[in-house]
Amino acid sequence: MTEAQVLKPQKTWSHLAARRRKPSEYEIVSANLHYNDRDPNAPYELSPGLFMNEWYKKHTFGTALKHADWNAFRDPEEVVYRTYNLMQDGQETYVTGLFDQFNQREHDKALDPRWAGTLARLYTPARYLFHTLQMASAYVGQVSPASTITNCNYFQMADSLRWLSHTAYRTRELSNTFNETGFGLDERRYWEEDAAWQGFRELMERALTVWDWGEAIVVLNLIAKPAIEESVLRRLGESARHNGDMLLALLTDAQLIDSARHRRWIAAFVRMALETPGNQELIQGWIAKWEPLADKAIDAYCAALPDVPEAAASARAATRDFRRSLGL
Repeated sequence: MTEAQVLKPQKTWSHLAARRRKPSEYEIVSANLHYNDRDPNAPYELSPGLFMNEWYKKHTFGTALKHADWNAFRDPEEVVYRTYNLMQDGQETYVTGLFDQFNQREHDKALDPRWAGTLARLYTPARYLFHTLQMASAYVGQVSPASTITNCNYFQMADSLRWLSHTAYRTRELSNTFNETGFGLDERRYWEEDAAWQGFRELMERALTVWDWGEAIVVLNLIAKPAIEESVLRRLGESARHNGDMLLALLTDAQLIDSARHRRWIAAFVRMALETPGNQELIQGWIAKWEPLADKAIDAYCAALPDVPEAAASARAATRDFRRSLGL
């Protein structure tokens, strides 16, 4: 080896050189950013016996869900922080416009008081549910073995916070018109005690204690989120339309746009995971373990929704159709 060869520096973004082209913005700011996979015995480059090192060795690198190179994962939308903010700024402008327009039309004063009671019971407590999605996405993102997977979960986490914020805003607005219905006061009681919420509360409390990264990403994105989206978003939106609440119907439609993007990245992740023999059976085993709990949650919530015949059956069928579309 000549001195020139020894001293020849690597090109910028050398880890992306195999593509033999200038890396995209997405690749530059998203790919191979984690440093905790350099030393499998000490992910955080401190004592191997450090608690966080032991945690990652057991729950991230020790998961049964395997792939030769998780860093090869790519978000099909190639969302980065800059483009996420541009995209969701537009979404928030739309949602804010809905709030302003319907407020100017005194929308809430036209709602049936019985429907307002339904909202107090089945809608405004959802901010607790959306917070569990936020926390679960944060954990899965934190312990993911590749930065491109982490990013998808973190953007999903941010969307869950947006859903929570929308719900909190509407809670305050509704309390201005229906000040004796318990808006802003009774949500925690409904979340903790009402039969309609206990299935989802159990599902998410159990999901938040799944430390194994492989199982956690499956439970969150293939079980919990589809169940919530098909019932607490889609079927609640249908119920809202049937009860003259177009504001809530349009709001859930907007949130389902986020949900569709989440499903596209998890579909790409599943396709990648199924490249490894044994992963399909493993994922199907986790689905079989958690699906009954999700079905129980769907049944309990949808049973309380007014004016949506067969809500639970259609929601359960939709979650299965989604998983079947992924080959599961």
